[in-house]
Amino acid sequence: MSSAVAGTLPLLRPVARHDGRHFAPWVLVTTLLSVSSVLGYPQIFPTEQDRMALGVAIGANPALGLIFGPAFDLSTTDGFNAWRSLALGGFLVGLGAIFTLIRATRAQEDSGQAELLASGVVGRDARLMAGVVTTIGLTTVLGVVVGVATGLTGGDWESSMLLGATMTATGWMCAGIAAVTAQIGSEARASSSFAVATLGVLFLLRGLAYSMDAPDWTVWANPLGWMTETRPGVDNVWWPLLPAAGLTVLLLVAAFALQGRRDFGMGAIAPRPGPARGKVRSTMALALRVNRGPLVAWGIAFVLLGFVYGYFTTSIKDLLARDSAVQQFLAAGAASADKLVGAFLVTVLNLLGILTAIPGVQVMLRVRAEELAERVEPVMATSVARPRYYASNLLLAFTAPAAYLVIAGTLVATLASRADIGVGFTDTLLQAVATVPAVWTVVAVAVLVVGVRPQVTLAAWAGVLLAFVLTLLGPTFKLRDEVLAISPFWHVPNMATDESRLGLLWISLVTAALVVLGFVGFRRRDLGR
Repeated sequence: MSSAVAGTLPLLRPVARHDGRHFAPWVLVTTLLSVSSVLGYPQIFPTEQDRMALGVAIGANPALGLIFGPAFDLSTTDGFNAWRSLALGGFLVGLGAIFTLIRATRAQEDSGQAELLASGVVGRDARLMAGVVTTIGLTTVLGVVVGVATGLTGGDWESSMLLGATMTATGWMCAGIAAVTAQIGSEARASSSFAVATLGVLFLLRGLAYSMDAPDWTVWANPLGWMTETRPGVDNVWWPLLPAAGLTVLLLVAAFALQGRRDFGMGAIAPRPGPARGKVRSTMALALRVNRGPLVAWGIAFVLLGFVYGYFTTSIKDLLARDSAVQQFLAAGAASADKLVGAFLVTVLNLLGILTAIPGVQVMLRVRAEELAERVEPVMATSVARPRYYASNLLLAFTAPAAYLVIAGTLVATLASRADIGVGFTDTLLQAVATVPAVWTVVAVAVLVVGVRPQVTLAAWAGVLLAFVLTLLGPTFKLRDEVLAISPFWHVPNMATDESRLGLLWISLVTAALVVLGFVGFRRRDLGR
């Protein structure tokens, strides 16, 4: 064995055991996503008429294509499962692969564990090799579990195994991306942010390419497009998995080359030194300083998303006109084009709202990270009271998402109002503003978790997960209103047609209750516990 990777085998067992526990939820979620589709489809859409209605509903809201990709065939169980699980499941696997590899590599350098290991008989590339092997192994197991579970619950075996293979291949490519960014970022947080941003851009571009009927080369220029073109349940094309494996190899070769050229604990992009002088004069200024980098990055991202979604909105009538089933639906007088455009805009703004909740949750989780790094206790040792410190972070966690949503909503409203689609600037902007209380409710879940039970930080993402699943996935399974109402976005009225605003009042009361409980918990619990 080369001296550069000496010690890889002894490292594999603890790395696999530690990261395997963290990766298990990703296996569970993706498996449930696929299995629920196979089990639920025959029960919810038993007749041909039901399946045609599903196709019309999906065609009438092209915003769903941004998340789930194209619906090649919704008349069969496997075709429906491929539409519902391939793109979204691959994205989830990609996130799991990125976090797993960064945790096994750069995170160990930041925590000091890697330095202890380096004092033994461990080669320079051993940790990266152990992380790569573990991540690739875990994503392979995930693909097998998804494929076998889907087949056992009634899916076609070839289609099921191909679906699992696309998730595995996506995980491999994202592991390669994370291996490269782990050598570039100045710390683990920056490295994972670069990798997640890359995955997010590819995911968005893939959705736009299919939703807007872009030229074929835009699909094949995107590695995630290769996975969609396997078309499980329709054509079952296996060969696009080969370029995915080739890209993974190229990325890993580049990662190991970069690994040998950077300093230990440092990335290719060195952090800038702080100011020679300067005081943080308030807890709000401290919260801004700690979260400045991610907040700026998210701000840029939502400006771009506003332009992208705004441009996408201007094409809504052309997109609806290309769907023959939707045209028959409109011709029958079952709905008007204006109502479909209004429903489309609500979906787009709800999707933006769910995305804006993510940086709000991250701000609250940063409070916990600062605790564990023992940087909160020195602040508390001064005249700063706990409620004041927590309130500053909460204010930032609420203000930033609201500002992002208003900025993106303004851009969407500007572009949509200039197009001939029957949408006004004021109505669209008001719809964006009306979505803000729902975003605050999602963020308030993180306020509660960090304040009361910070040990289970994963639960802070429960609001985002439930909002996404119920808002975008729930209607496809015809869930009852009582279930859909768990999502705060279900209570956001269509400002152009709905007269009642009681839904906003109810979710505001829930937000207030969660915030109060979070404050009480943070005031009473031990720091760092």
